[in-house]
Amino acid sequence: MKICGLQKTTLLDFPGYVAATVFTGGCNFRCPFCHNSELLGNDAPRAFTEEEVLRFLRRRKGILEGVAITGGEPTLQPDLRDFILNVRELGFLVKLDTNGARPDVLKALCRDGLIDYVAMDIKTCKERYPVVAGIPSVNMISIEESMDFLKGGSVPYEFRTTVVKELHSAEDFEKIGPWVAGCPNYYLQNFIDSGNVLQQGFSGCSKEELLSYLQIVEPWVGQAKLRGVDY
Repeated sequence: MKICGLQKTTLLDFPGYVAATVFTGGCNFRCPFCHNSELLGNDAPRAFTEEEVLRFLRRRKGILEGVAITGGEPTLQPDLRDFILNVRELGFLVKLDTNGARPDVLKALCRDGLIDYVAMDIKTCKERYPVVAGIPSVNMISIEESMDFLKGGSVPYEFRTTVVKELHSAEDFEKIGPWVAGCPNYYLQNFIDSGNVLQQGFSGCSKEELLSYLQIVEPWVGQAKLRGVDY
């Protein structure tokens, strides 16, 4: 596992649980608004060994309840399964963040009971995925395979979209709604410039804009909410 960061405590990354967040290096997308741009390339610096993270988790047993694994894109890590097994052996629940581009990995981990919660990013509507994902060709068959698998209900999950004023419009969400239909939980997250984004020139939306997008999607899902925005 190429572990490039560790947030020792979070109440936000794993809904309902006190957790630690593990950041993996490397991603197959290049979303221009990515706030973890330093983690995207294969040259992302390793910050912790697996044993260092596991040693930390052992010390936090009884305080932390879960571990959220994010990136980068965690499903690119060849030893992700082994790391998750070690985390679960310590008694922690595991949440996986993914862009859905590797459904084979997602399915195997979930079917083997290794994942307790999945958060999958829905970048935008199908037609505009390459623009928002930052690569010229996106395998939408794989993205939809991951979506369909999660919709099957084998593991608790959410879909979520980071909304960027310059990249998203009402028309996009009119198409996203029927695409994510049946999802129990769909979240809109407003873009925040961390100062370390891949490409400059992006901004977040107003609360009113976000709420208007939320209203478009609400009829299609169990519940739709804004995350990180008071309203």
